[in-house]
Amino acid sequence: MPRLDATTLPHLSPSVWTPRYDRSEVGVGIVHLGVGGFHRSHQAVYVDRLLESGQVDWGICGVGVLPSDRRMAEVMAAQDRLYTLVVKHPDGYLDARVVGSLAEYLLAPDDPDAVVERMAAPGTRIVSLTVTEGGYNTSHETGRFDTGAPAVVADLRPGSPPGTTFGLVTEALVRRRERGLPPFAVVSCDNIPGNGHLAREAFAAFAGLRDPALGEWVAGEVAFPNSMVDRITPVTTDADREQVAAAIGVEDAWPVVCEPWTQWVLEDAFSCGRPPLEDAGVQLVADVVPYELMKLRLLNAGHQVLAQLGRLAGLEFVHEACQDDDFRRFLLGYLDEEAIPTLPPVPGVDLGRYEESLVERFSSPVIRDTLDRICAEASDRIPQFLLPVIRANLASGGVIRRATAVVAAWARSAAGVDDTGRPIELVDSRRDRLVASAGDPMAFIADRELFGDLADDERFTAAYRDAVTALRERGARALVAELTG
Repeated sequence: MPRLDATTLPHLSPSVWTPRYDRSEVGVGIVHLGVGGFHRSHQAVYVDRLLESGQVDWGICGVGVLPSDRRMAEVMAAQDRLYTLVVKHPDGYLDARVVGSLAEYLLAPDDPDAVVERMAAPGTRIVSLTVTEGGYNTSHETGRFDTGAPAVVADLRPGSPPGTTFGLVTEALVRRRERGLPPFAVVSCDNIPGNGHLAREAFAAFAGLRDPALGEWVAGEVAFPNSMVDRITPVTTDADREQVAAAIGVEDAWPVVCEPWTQWVLEDAFSCGRPPLEDAGVQLVADVVPYELMKLRLLNAGHQVLAQLGRLAGLEFVHEACQDDDFRRFLLGYLDEEAIPTLPPVPGVDLGRYEESLVERFSSPVIRDTLDRICAEASDRIPQFLLPVIRANLASGGVIRRATAVVAAWARSAAGVDDTGRPIELVDSRRDRLVASAGDPMAFIADRELFGDLADDERFTAAYRDAVTALRERGARALVAELTG
């Protein structure tokens, strides 16, 4: 079967949407660090729409920062940076689109200076990021940039080529300033409260380690707009590749599958100009906070609610958990009684309808999003998504029992087996620490880098102990049933 690339593009089925613009005329206006599935199902699609409308100066240069990004670099090179986006509708309908907005792809470990020069080029006005919740080198306990991280220390050695996101972006900003160019805007697209504020603090801290005056300049002169991004994008499987090949008639080595829902809410604060993103469906607002809290505490934390307990009960997929009567009622109880009461009003959003849409999205069997994917790197996710709900309800006297049960399930999972005795693979950058504390549930929540002072709160620890005991003696399904009763 032929491979997807520029030569096979004209021969695809008319049912497949392909770029209606001349890709040879597309210039790079955006550099994106961290080209994974989510970026390609989300931001790259919005930019593809812009290019369709004639905004050809805003193509994307994708950048792989890690050695593990080499496979993506190889696929992008072989396919002329084209890939297939398949939107899976609940009724089984597949909507295929070939996305052409990646005008260039660079692998930083091979040529960091090329990446820096691309960001320093006059045409680059936005540098965006999907480097994961844990990619900002910030301590959960102190909230500060970790100045002793080995990769950061290596980047700061005189004469060393930049190897981190911080080093690459900072060096590009330095070169722009030396050349009299305005700084580009840095747009975080990661699921973190106040992601723009966090990015500002992290990049300014790194720059300040190079030169205190440079750090002050980054903090004061570079724009870091906050954003909220949303689209469920599971890991691409071999079955997805086979399905895409059958649908479009060519082989795509790394397609992306996703749900129909997509949302991007972005603070309208740019230092070097921006494209008309609103024409592509982006919501430009003055304050992102209400939208991001809604998404983080309902969708992202809701995912953890289903995944941590569902995996212990032996379930595999998100839709299985959400279609299960007990787990669905448990999720709804969390949303209604624990999460929504902590939210401020969200302009233009009916939270009840948003909740209904979440349940519909989680229930879709065609997405086949795994609980393992949701549980991965929980030490970066739960402190950002779920613990703020617990803290808010502790402060107000609100309900905490379901969210606390999720924390207990996380601790229980660190033992490495589910309720039937089947092994659980713990995928987490802090795996060794989590596993070491699995035998003592109170030691698990005593980790102040993850939990802060929550272990000092008697109401939380009492609910946590009860949930741990129930999980140990009766299992996750029994605990879920009890807490929905």
